[in-house]
Amino acid sequence: MPFVTVSDGTEIFYKDWGSGRPVMFHHGWPLSSDDWDAQLLFLVQRGYRVIAHDRRGHGRSAQVGDGHDMDHYAADAAAVVAQLGLRDVVHVGHSTGGGEVARYVARHGAGRVAKAVLIGAVPPLMVQSESNPGGLPIEAFDDFREAVATNRSQFYLDLASGPFYGFNRPGADISQGVIQNWWRQGMTGSAQAHYEGIKAFSETDFTDDLRAIDVPTLIMHGDDDQIVPIANSAETAVTLVKNARLKVYAGLSHGMCTVNADTVNSDLLDFIES
Repeated sequence: MPFVTVSDGTEIFYKDWGSGRPVMFHHGWPLSSDDWDAQLLFLVQRGYRVIAHDRRGHGRSAQVGDGHDMDHYAADAAAVVAQLGLRDVVHVGHSTGGGEVARYVARHGAGRVAKAVLIGAVPPLMVQSESNPGGLPIEAFDDFREAVATNRSQFYLDLASGPFYGFNRPGADISQGVIQNWWRQGMTGSAQAHYEGIKAFSETDFTDDLRAIDVPTLIMHGDDDQIVPIANSAETAVTLVKNARLKVYAGLSHGMCTVNADTVNSDLLDFIES
């Protein structure tokens, strides 16, 4: 299996399919690179080289006891890029992965990044504070931590069955396969990594990272995203990135890359080729 060993000895699993221009994907919490299957297959069939890694403590990467913070996540991604010798890369991040992309591009991407895509992404800052009054209260993330610590398995089923994909909305087309696949990915990872990762995705301030991004950037967000509300994320982020545009998807959920893959894939391809 393909792994990159990063500076602290952690082994990071990655997929590397196809040839051509590279597109690298950064997954959300608490999932793995498998969450990008619909995008990886779509692009590899159209002549692109697609790369996706499992964040430390997630999926098939090593379940290490430390480094579950955004600086390590971005550095790990940089190690994958370096080992594979990638340049002129389009980086695509969903949710927590969008934060990872912002920090990677800002701190490690000089001369290697062509474009960036943030989908349902957490930047600039999720948690409520004096400087971020529109954020979610810390108690919401404390509830996440409590659920991970006490009954992670049921919590993951509940998230996937409800707000993540909008399956709690009237008339939703519910897929048990999608729910079970989300649960499978989550339970493959480390409980510690997932617990500590909540702080990473909710309390990291990406404002300066967004301001440092100087490549064309597409921000994609569903206006019925119940996990990362659009008003305090995408609608703010687009004002901070120099060369960004926001595309809002009416009625779509946080999990639109899976349940609305045709729509996402088409727009992603258009942006990559633009």
